[in-house]
Amino acid sequence: MSYHQRMQEKVAILGARSNLRILALETSCDETAAAVVEDGRRVLSNVVYSQIDLHTLYGGVVPEIASRAHVEKVGPVAQLALSEAGLDMEALDAVAVTAGPGLVGALLVGVSYAKGLAFALDKPLIAVNHIEGHICANYLTWPELEPPFLCLVVSGGHSHLMRVEVDGRYRLIGCTQDDAAGEAFDKVARTLGLGYPGGPAISAAAQAGSPTAYTLPTPKAPGPYDVSFSGLKTAVMNLANQAAMKGEALDVPGLAASFQQKVADILTDKLMAAAAAAGSRTVCLAGGVAANSLLRQLAAEKAALAGLALKLCALEYSGDNAAMIAAQGYYEYSAGHTAGPALNAWATWPMEEDFSTSRQD
Repeated sequence: MSYHQRMQEKVAILGARSNLRILALETSCDETAAAVVEDGRRVLSNVVYSQIDLHTLYGGVVPEIASRAHVEKVGPVAQLALSEAGLDMEALDAVAVTAGPGLVGALLVGVSYAKGLAFALDKPLIAVNHIEGHICANYLTWPELEPPFLCLVVSGGHSHLMRVEVDGRYRLIGCTQDDAAGEAFDKVARTLGLGYPGGPAISAAAQAGSPTAYTLPTPKAPGPYDVSFSGLKTAVMNLANQAAMKGEALDVPGLAASFQQKVADILTDKLMAAAAAAGSRTVCLAGGVAANSLLRQLAAEKAALAGLALKLCALEYSGDNAAMIAAQGYYEYSAGHTAGPALNAWATWPMEEDFSTSRQD
């Protein structure tokens, strides 16, 4: 019997028993993270090594540098997560890992480490979709949260509006047609000379500016709940270039505030419209951009006006982390989805695709 067959049999026998402890790894971009979570919602440890200092010089993430840093840090970070949880490796029930989407070289580091660890410990290996992990970050903050609900996932690489069905399945309602919100923040911040990462830099600059200083366009998208940020980003770049060519002073705080306001309005309007159409009474935010204070404020105001329950994940779970991967890993485990030695890393991974049957062996 192969390792994969034995693990499937083990999971089928154990089922979703209580006190299920999963060590998870997250290396999809520029954070090397490991966490131990019990029963999908109780965080025993959550360790994140950020590479921001390594990439600041370049104004964005350099994939090769990110991959090399993951190689150096993944082992120590995993060991630290176990230490902070007060557990040894034998106390684990499974190993979960982000297998996609993300930077394929960075993902491979985590996948390779997780495969070796799971095989050596003879524990089940669980492949987790990074975006689904972000959604599950809300369970860590709100243990009582249960589907159905809508979740807006906004980060450096993703802008997805998802419906979490009663049975736990995910359905894509809308997504970006070009740049992700976080990507647009980074590029606009670079244009305005505000540094990296762009989200916090623009938020800080906007404190001294007026959100009505500049009139910016609202880009059109094909679907009712889709978004587009490429044209908005280009509009900011054009304003900056025109000011430079004319020798005019650019109101950087005002432009930062206007851009931030437009992005937050677009995202929250789409979320509210989708909730109204679907009859959803609960909406959530997740992802690194969900830490933006203006986005959280507008979401709270608009949800209150619409009579919706808004769930905001804690800031520590908004950015990339492994606790959210362990949370989704718990539900994959409960559904009997385990991975085999042929598990690979995937730069793209459609949410509707069942990884456990289509990309394993």
